Amino acid sequence: MQIHAPAKLNLCLYLGARRDDGLHELCSLFEPLALADLITLPTLTTPEVGQGRMGAAPDEVLCPGVEGENLVARALAALRERGWQHPPLRVEIEKRIPVAAGLGGGSADAAAVLRLAAGEVADLEQIAATLGADVPSQLRPALALVRGAGERIERLPEPKPHAVVLLPGGGGLSTAAVFAEADRLGLGRTAEELDEHALALRAAAGAGASPLAFTELLVNDLEPAARSLRPEIGVALDALRDAGAPHAMLTGSGPTAFGLFEDLGAARRAAEALARDDAIVCEAGSVGDLQLGPAS
Repeated sequence: MQIHAPAKLNLCLYLGARRDDGLHELCSLFEPLALADLITLPTLTTPEVGQGRMGAAPDEVLCPGVEGENLVARALAALRERGWQHPPLRVEIEKRIPVAAGLGGGSADAAAVLRLAAGEVADLEQIAATLGADVPSQLRPALALVRGAGERIERLPEPKPHAVVLLPGGGGLSTAAVFAEADRLGLGRTAEELDEHALALRAAAGAGASPLAFTELLVNDLEPAARSLRPEIGVALDALRDAGAPHAMLTGSGPTAFGLFEDLGAARRAAEALARDDAIVCEAGSVGDLQLGPAS
């Protein structure tokens, strides 16, 4: 079986106070991208009836080019702890989403694996929340208003078609470091301000409009902190605007800068004008079929 694990874009990110658990209150608008990791899931063995997983081979996660523990391995372990009896899996991840770039690639991969247990394991949303703030929203990728630290998700109508140009900038910017810098800079808003922005976003996006129709709401409060740590983000944003992007900003904690465009044609012309090797052009707001069927 092959499954798409789509990247997500933060169309905005309003930063609130730091909570007792160390996380920050947020108000954000997430949307999925056509850019996606490809996950292949060949079954290793099938336990005998009544055998369960006794004596079965362990799950295996292969992700070439990415070092350290993979969030997918943690997702599988959490499912097994909840009693999931699916035969052992070898999960092969083809990374197409830039790593540590603010595009939620690791969270998307973990959510894709959790979806395998839908209807078999209860409280997948709760499991997802233990894995990371972005994982719950990726269980069902769609345009969504996200509150709390990522656990409160309100899905919205699919927006009108639009496209993006992504400039990942090499990735590798630590989310924790960006939030720490935001705290040092004294960034953040009151709970009342977050509520006001949530109302405005719900009204603007709730009718299925393109985000280009409400760019005044598309703000990332983490941008000053990310630019403080990675000044070249500003260069990327200027380049996108010079290439004709009607709106350009940072996604998540960065370092990926993105420009919004009305369609793929306009996005491709801008990418050609940029003449950067790291530019990625893709559709936004809809992901199509997440499950592709049997692996070839």
